[in-house]
Amino acid sequence: MFYYLSHALLDWSAGTVWEGYVSWLRLFRYITFRSAGAAITALLLSWWLGPKVIAWLKRLKFGQEYADKAEEAGGMVARVLSKKGTPTMGGILIITVLNLTTLLWAQWNTLIQLTLLAVLVLTALGFYDDYAKILQQSGGGTKPYVKLWVQVLLAVFVGLYLWLLPVTSHLRIPESKVVLESNLVSVMMVPFYKYPIQAGVVVGLLLTIITIVGSSNAVNLTDGLDGLAIGCTLITSIVFLVLTYLAGNVISAAYLQIPYVEGAGELTVFCAALIGAGMGFLWYNCHPAQVFMGDTGSLALGGGLGIVAVLIHQPFVLVIAGGVFVMEALSVILQRGWFRYTKRRTGVGERMFLMAPIHHHFEKKGWYESQVVMRFYILCVLFAVMALSTLKIR
Repeated sequence: MFYYLSHALLDWSAGTVWEGYVSWLRLFRYITFRSAGAAITALLLSWWLGPKVIAWLKRLKFGQEYADKAEEAGGMVARVLSKKGTPTMGGILIITVLNLTTLLWAQWNTLIQLTLLAVLVLTALGFYDDYAKILQQSGGGTKPYVKLWVQVLLAVFVGLYLWLLPVTSHLRIPESKVVLESNLVSVMMVPFYKYPIQAGVVVGLLLTIITIVGSSNAVNLTDGLDGLAIGCTLITSIVFLVLTYLAGNVISAAYLQIPYVEGAGELTVFCAALIGAGMGFLWYNCHPAQVFMGDTGSLALGGGLGIVAVLIHQPFVLVIAGGVFVMEALSVILQRGWFRYTKRRTGVGERMFLMAPIHHHFEKKGWYESQVVMRFYILCVLFAVMALSTLKIR
C-alpha cells in the first residue's frame, strides 16, 4: 500500500512546487527500505497487540487446559513449570501482523498474493485443529489424515498454479551464453552444484508438495518448547530474506548463477515482516511462555517458508537452513518406524529415542528446557550459515 501511495503522490507532485517536498518518497521504490520498514512495523505491532491478544485469548478461555504431551509421558525432571492453562492460538497474532505488514509494505504481485493466500489457508486449518483440542480437552484435535489432505490439496493447487503461471524464471547456464527459461516448478537447483536440473513438471509438482507439506508439519512438530519453533523460524527466515533478495535482483542472480525470478524481491518484504512478527511473538513466547502459537501459527509459518523456497527454486536449501526442523521430523518418523518394526518382529515395540520429537528426548535426559532451546538455536545458526554458503561453494 505504501508503495502505491508513494507513487501516486510522486506522480501528482511532478512539475509542481510540491515535488521537492515529497521527493523522499522515492525511498519506497527500494526493496531494502521497504523490507526494513516491514520488519520494524511488524515488531512494533506485535509488541502493541501482544498483551491485547493474550488477554483476549484468556477471556475466551482458549488455553491449554489439557496436560502437555511431554508432561503426560512423565520423566521431565528438568521441567519445573507446567504449561497447563497457558493461552494457545497465539499464531493469530503472528499471522495477523505478518499479513497486515506485508500488505502495507510490499507490491501486491502474484508471488505475494499466492504466499499470503496459502498462509491464510494453513492458519485456518491450524485454528480448527487448536479449537478442536480445546473442545475435547485431550490434545487430540483434528484427525491427522484430515490435516494432511488439506495440506496436500493446497500444495497441489500452488504447484499447478505455478506451472500455468506465465511468469518464468531465468537462469544463465554457467560457462555458456545460454539463458534457461522455465516455469517455477520444473527446474531444480541442487545445493553445492552449479548446473540446474530439468526435473520436468511431474517431479517438480511432487517436490512442491513434499516441500510445502513437509515444512508445514516439521515446524509444527518443533513447536513443543517455549520459544523453540518461533526462534528457529526466525533464523531460517533470515536465510530466505537473503535468498529472495538475490533471486529478485537480475544482476546478483546472474553473478551468483542462481535463477532470477521476476517479482521475487517482494518476497524479501514478506520474510522481513515474518522476522519482525516472529521477534515480537518471541517476546511473549520465551520461557516461561505467556502464550503458545499452536497449530494456528506453526502450520502456517512452516508452509510459508516452504512456498517461498519453491518460488525461488531453492527447496533443497530449505532442508539445510531448516536443519533443526528436519531433525525434529526425522526423529518422529524414525521413532514410529522403529517401534512398529520391532513390535512386528519381536512382539515388543522398542524406542530409538527416549521420546520424540527429539527436543523431548533431551528433556528426558535431564536438560533444562531453556538449555534445549538455546542449543537448538545454535544448531539452527550453523545450518543457516551452511545454507548461505551454497551460494558460492559449487
